[in-house]
Amino acid sequence: MKVVIPGGSGALGALLDRSLTSAGHEVVVLSRRPAGPRQVGWDGRTLGAWAAEIDGADVVLNLAGSSINCRYTETNRQEMMDSRVRSTRVVGEAVAAARRPPASWLQMSTATVYAHRHDAPNDERDGLIGGSEPDAPPAWRHSIDVARAWERTQAEADTPHTRRVALRTAAVLGPERGGSLDALSWLARLGAGGPVAGGAQYVSWIHERDFARAVEFLIAREDLTGPVNLAAPNPLPQREFMRELRAAWGMPLALPATRWMAELGAFALRSDTELLLKSRRVVPTRLLDAGFAFDHPSWPEAARNLVRRLRGR
Repeated sequence: MKVVIPGGSGALGALLDRSLTSAGHEVVVLSRRPAGPRQVGWDGRTLGAWAAEIDGADVVLNLAGSSINCRYTETNRQEMMDSRVRSTRVVGEAVAAARRPPASWLQMSTATVYAHRHDAPNDERDGLIGGSEPDAPPAWRHSIDVARAWERTQAEADTPHTRRVALRTAAVLGPERGGSLDALSWLARLGAGGPVAGGAQYVSWIHERDFARAVEFLIAREDLTGPVNLAAPNPLPQREFMRELRAAWGMPLALPATRWMAELGAFALRSDTELLLKSRRVVPTRLLDAGFAFDHPSWPEAARNLVRRLRGR
């Protein structure tokens, strides 16, 4: 099977490249800065010679989009929107123009599309799409707008012969240096990884191995279309999430952080408080109903597994 991964030169692309290649598939990565024998250049905006890779491929797995780990300035917000919508649109154009279009188009999306809530989990059937929550800052609406535009662009593509899946993905946690888990572990080991603004906001996450396995599962399941949540089935409040991470590192105590402290920390790290304060309570109903079995369904065990691997790096 040939799998083309636009925007696949980052951490998630490398993870899926390794997983799919080890399973015996041919993988081609589309990158703005190609650096390997199986990487092909593209700009993420316009059709070019790279489209020949999609013609005749079995699967397109589009991961393209600028990083969300930044200050949410107007410039960065616009880049988040443009990089996702334009790359999705041009992938759709390449699929539509192919003489032998791929059977499946898996498109990265985000669990952030769901509402900030504590009362009940969000799934694909009954989940609340965010943007109008009375207890969420208006600035958070932009992330919802980006997610909806991202998915709408795929849905509007003229690709009648290609199955389409939107991967509403929670935080993918792996042991790579410089990744999200590494940053959170740094806080935990310093004793600064306590509750943030009370810590009641939910954290949705997925172990990197389950993320890769879920993508392979969805490639094989030709009956599944539309949005699918890629998140572990047991999200938990931030205070419990960090408590278990501290336990995995052997750090029993931590200082709590108020909302204004979180704002100062996010500013210092050139990030945004939405990543810390929004309650993302997302569950993978469609994956579970389809028979997918998680290797790491609960955070305490997953945290121990990932910390052991992070220690070994």
